[in-house]
Amino acid sequence: PGQLTLLYKTDDLRRWVINALVSRIYGDPVHPFIERLQHPDKKTIYGYVMEHHHFLVQWVRSCASIISNTYVEEVQTYEIENISSEYLGNGEEAPSHHELLLRMGESIGLTRKEIYENDPLPATKKALDAWDRIAKEGHWLEGMAAMHTLELTANPDIKKMGANIAYFDSTILEDDNYSKEVKQFLGEGYKADSEHSMRALDLVDRYTDSLAIMHDVQSSVLKSIDSLDNYLLARLERGEKYGD
Repeated sequence: PGQLTLLYKTDDLRRWVINALVSRIYGDPVHPFIERLQHPDKKTIYGYVMEHHHFLVQWVRSCASIISNTYVEEVQTYEIENISSEYLGNGEEAPSHHELLLRMGESIGLTRKEIYENDPLPATKKALDAWDRIAKEGHWLEGMAAMHTLELTANPDIKKMGANIAYFDSTILEDDNYSKEVKQFLGEGYKADSEHSMRALDLVDRYTDSLAIMHDVQSSVLKSIDSLDNYLLARLERGEKYGD
């Protein structure tokens, strides 16, 4: 990834966002949660489920804030589709990402009651509050860039974008040591985040038409990635509580 600086040409924005995420999460060293997720143990899965439930609840709120902050219909449609796939789904034919997360938790012995009744760890709560503020109070382009940059993390093409490793080792999708629920959650999210993140970056790139708003977008993206870094560490912290 190239050096992160303020941009002076709007057509560089998409590449800049990718570089920002890759350099912070997939650079040298790779984020410790990403390393653990290559071949996750039950502690890692536990931490993922317990903290990510709270993330997805906030995700819906943030996408709704973006919708309320813009009159651009294709952006509203995009976010509505995103909310639907992440949180509503289409029955057994296409369960939501949140439903698949809950099932992954159940596959390691968690109950839905346990998942819903646990509060997020402080680092997760701080990240959720930051994303909530950006999406509510910033320009809709800031909210959209900040939230959908996060989806780049699980993009299956992240190595082609400069990452040292993928989000997880895809061979585990064929590994009998992992439950079908774990493989379904990781596999479905992997495919969804590829499409969602790129479409969002294309929309942000297209509608960012001034240097002033572009610099605001860059600032919000960096704040979002900083929150992501700490949130991923919270997944590891929560994982250490597995079995308590």
